[in-house]
Amino acid sequence: MIPSVFICKLVSLLFLSLSPILSLYLGSSISFMGISTETQQQHEKENAQKRWTLSDFDIGKPLGRGKFGHVYLAREKRSNHIVALKVLFKSQLQQSQVEHQLRREVEIQSHLRHPNILRLYGYFYDQKRIYLILQYAARGELYKELQKCKYFSERRAATYVASLARALIYCHGKHVIHRDIKPENLLIGAQGEIKIADFGWSVHTFNRRRTMCGTLDYLPPEMVESVEHDASVDIWSLGVLCYEFLYGVPPFEAREHSDTYRRIVQVDLKFPPKPIVSSYAKDLISQMLVKESTQRLALHKLLEHPWIVQNADPSGIYRG
Repeated sequence: MIPSVFICKLVSLLFLSLSPILSLYLGSSISFMGISTETQQQHEKENAQKRWTLSDFDIGKPLGRGKFGHVYLAREKRSNHIVALKVLFKSQLQQSQVEHQLRREVEIQSHLRHPNILRLYGYFYDQKRIYLILQYAARGELYKELQKCKYFSERRAATYVASLARALIYCHGKHVIHRDIKPENLLIGAQGEIKIADFGWSVHTFNRRRTMCGTLDYLPPEMVESVEHDASVDIWSLGVLCYEFLYGVPPFEAREHSDTYRRIVQVDLKFPPKPIVSSYAKDLISQMLVKESTQRLALHKLLEHPWIVQNADPSGIYRG
């Protein structure tokens, strides 16, 4: 097996070679993943020399809308493979000065392979738009499911949290931290598996960082206070997510941003009486939402916690 450090260095070198092209709005294509396992290598060899265009796809219904464009259901004509086509407008990316985030997202997500991480198969561009070819998550956006249900059962929450912990262990092993785990960045696949879908704020972890990013309710104390942070920020965010799964709201929510900041820094963690949540779940959350980052429950220990062991489906699929 090739060491993960070598793989990450190789990924970085590959991206450096692509950076001049990507800075001109991704004027090349990443090889598209073949569908049949028997012909995958042949497809990849062919696709490495192919430039994708919009005419290679049949475009279907819209799946969602974002700040910089739209996502559509699409079918790749040659293979009949169903994908999600994310269409981004160059002018809006330029105006918001987020080209670097897009480069980072493409660099990282296209090289990750995990059942709980959405695949980025490739990309192409035209005069006005950039197209990202993404894995299709048939059951859609998790935050809409959470809004509909208001909160999840402990079995469902534990299954999702365990799956995300495994995905983050994989990412951290590749020296990648996500930094923006939240319901809006999660999708549900055809079998009911949860998938991390947005890597716009993710970074390689070769250096500790001070940048504030991500969503306010999910920021850990070290990022609020603009001190150095590392991969343990993802443990904090997963703890916030677990709380929101079980209670329907994030733990440090407040009317004013300043009050949210204060509650995060003080770890003003409160468990309301309703809905009823087990003491094991509260214990897990309390061990993840710790101000001192080195004292947070490690992800591999999370998978051994009694609440996870008793409630999470080992398959990673919530069956209702």
